[in-house]
Parts: sequence; C-alpha cells; structure tokens
Amino acid sequence: MHRRSVLAALAASGALTTLAACGGGDDSTTPGSASSQTTSSAGDGVFPVTIQHKLGSTTIEAAPTKVVTVGYNEEDFVLALGVTPVGARTPLGSYDAAKRPWAVDLLPAGGITSVGQAELNFETIASLEPDLIIGAYAYLEQADYDKLSQIAPTIGDLVPAGQAAGSTAAASWQEELAAIGKALGKADEASSLTDEVEGHFQTAADAHPEFTGKTVSVVLFNEGYYPLDSTDPRGNFFLQFGFDENTAVDPKGLSEEQVALLDTDVLVVLGRSAAEFASNPAAAALAVVTQGRTVYVPTFDSDFAGALGSSSPLSLPYAIEQAVPALAAAADGDPGTVPGTL
Repeated sequence: MHRRSVLAALAASGALTTLAACGGGDDSTTPGSASSQTTSSAGDGVFPVTIQHKLGSTTIEAAPTKVVTVGYNEEDFVLALGVTPVGARTPLGSYDAAKRPWAVDLLPAGGITSVGQAELNFETIASLEPDLIIGAYAYLEQADYDKLSQIAPTIGDLVPAGQAAGSTAAASWQEELAAIGKALGKADEASSLTDEVEGHFQTAADAHPEFTGKTVSVVLFNEGYYPLDSTDPRGNFFLQFGFDENTAVDPKGLSEEQVALLDTDVLVVLGRSAAEFASNPAAAALAVVTQGRTVYVPTFDSDFAGALGSSSPLSLPYAIEQAVPALAAAADGDPGTVPGTL
C-alpha cells in the first residue's frame, strides 16, 4: 500500500490525530464565528522568512496574526509556541482531542473553527482570512496546496534532512518545530522548546541504560501489519530512548507469515490487544510475545495513542512518561514482568 494511502487509513482509524479542538479563551467566540477570532500574538522575529517544503518554498513577509493549521499535528506545535490558530482540522478518529491532557489548558473555551475533516473546507478557510496556513505534516496534494496558496501563504509538508523533495518520509518533530517557529517569528522559543523535550528523552534514556543496544519493532495493525520505521514519527518515538531500529521489515506491510520478522528484543503493537495479536498463530509463537517483551496499545482512543499520534512538543513529554515504565518492563529480560497496555 502506498504510504499516502496508509496515512489516510491510519487517520481514519485514529492512529493519526488531526488535532482541531474545542475550548476557548477570552479572545474567541463560538466555532464558526470567523470575524471574532484572533490568534495570540506572534513573535518579533526577522521577516521576511522563507520555508522550503515538498511542494516548493513559501515566503512569509511579516509576523502572522491569523494562523490556520490543516494537517495532522500542527495545531499542537502552534499552541506550544503561544499562538492559538483561528482554524484547524477536525479529528478523523474517535479520540476526543478536545480533552487531550497535554494541551487542554491551552485550548480556547469558545472553540477553534473547524476547517474540515476528511476533506478540507476551502470556503471556511478563506472566510477566516488567515495570513498563514500551516500544513507541515498534512500530506497535501498539489491541487489542494494550490487552492490554499491562493488564500494565504501556505507551508506544505516539510522535506526531512537528507531527503529529496519527492520523499514520502515525514520530517522529525524537531524539524517541524524549527520550521513553524521560524514562520511564526519564534525561532528562539522553538529552539529552547526543542532542548527541553529532547531533555525528557535523554533523562529517560539515562535512567534506563538497558534500552541501549536492544532492537525494537513497532507495528501498527490496520487491516494488515505495517511496521513503523524511523521515517514515521510514531516509530521514531521509540528510537529516541536508545533502542536500535528493526531494519529487516518493510514499512509497506507484512504478510501474516512475515510477522516472524518482528521477533526482536522489544515489540510495540499499535491497534491490537494481546489476545487480538495472538489470534495469528505466527504472532502468538514469537519469543518476544511469549517471553513478555511486548507492549500493547490496543485502542486509538487512549491518551497515549493520541499523544503518540500527535508527536508534538506538547504531547511527547506526556507520551514519554506513559511509555517508559512499560518499555522498562519489556526490556528487563524478566518474563514475569508484564509490560501491560498503554
């Protein structure tokens, strides 16, 4: 399956969360009241700035004051930098993103206007009169990007370091935060926030040296087995603790027989409970399963699944706190220690 098709399927299942939220501060009214919504103040960075992305480059002439986010996690990045978007995409899955614990205090009580769900609503976006549209992790098609660019300067999907513009790989959260910070005139704040979040990963890695040198497999079940590698933010999350990547698997998908390739030191299963995963005899027979070295994330409705799907500077510290005890139980080599579920 093409990664773009996989993305759509994962978004529909809630594995990727489009984080448009309800909530609202004193500066906003009910959702849909475009004329009354404003963002919090953007930074005083040096403008103009130009952001390179997979569909070209975008120049932002002045600090934006009305921002719309159209992708799968940009809302959290913008909120983390002190800017409240006037419009954002509605979640596709069943996770209640309006109550996500890592951002609930930053969401305006009056709500953020929805700019679409499965499909973007270009009329609504235009009515909000944004001066910047951010789709840094949106898997935008050229036609949609062209429509958005007629409304306001639009940042498309970012090109990861070392990748060509046509690459299907997603940028790291660090690269996304740096680009959004630059676009908002908050580059220094973005840099400081990057150091802070990376510090959380380092603290966890230092506390668990047993992670280093062990190989982790991360697989998502969505009508098939899809390994998540370092080019996917959710797969990359687990590598930042010091685990090694399982390079023997194909991110395009595994057959039931190829599930044997997941038999590494630690396994993380997204979208299946232990019983559901073991319904495949090949999966049930894996040593990583029988010896209690598997962590399960059985539902996409959980806060951890939402935090992992967002992979934002707001959600990552929350996800780290939730994941580390389970990963430690899986990596300790004691079959009597059950990692449990997240």
